[in-house]
Amino acid sequence: MKDDVGKDTPGDKNVAEYKIILRKVLDNRPSGTRLKLAAALGKNRSFVSQITNPAYLVPIPAKHVAVIFDVCHLSSAERAAFLDAYGRAHPGRLRAPHREARTRVIAVTVPELGDDKKNRALEQLIVDLAAQLARFAESVG
Repeated sequence: MKDDVGKDTPGDKNVAEYKIILRKVLDNRPSGTRLKLAAALGKNRSFVSQITNPAYLVPIPAKHVAVIFDVCHLSSAERAAFLDAYGRAHPGRLRAPHREARTRVIAVTVPELGDDKKNRALEQLIVDLAAQLARFAESVG
């Protein structure tokens, strides 16, 4: 097991660096941003935790970068720092300019279940269903 995360190779260090940048960005955004990001990526909240944890050196897929920028509203300085570290970690992976991913927010009214755990489970179920429906719509369109 590594004692110093991201110290083994330059790529590892840069992966950790861009994950730290993303984590700091999310820490300064409204509380629902992580869940919104998970929904936009079609992933679970645990995936967002993984891509913002420098201890996990699994890279963020290049196809997710534009979505992350769109949902998290990175400033130009934050984008530049993220892209710089991402480019050092994964040379050539971001060849095409990033088009802004377009998303829409749809509000759904659900019952209050009287229990935080149940409410979170229902919310995650809806997020997962929405992501599956979006993937299905893209595949038939």
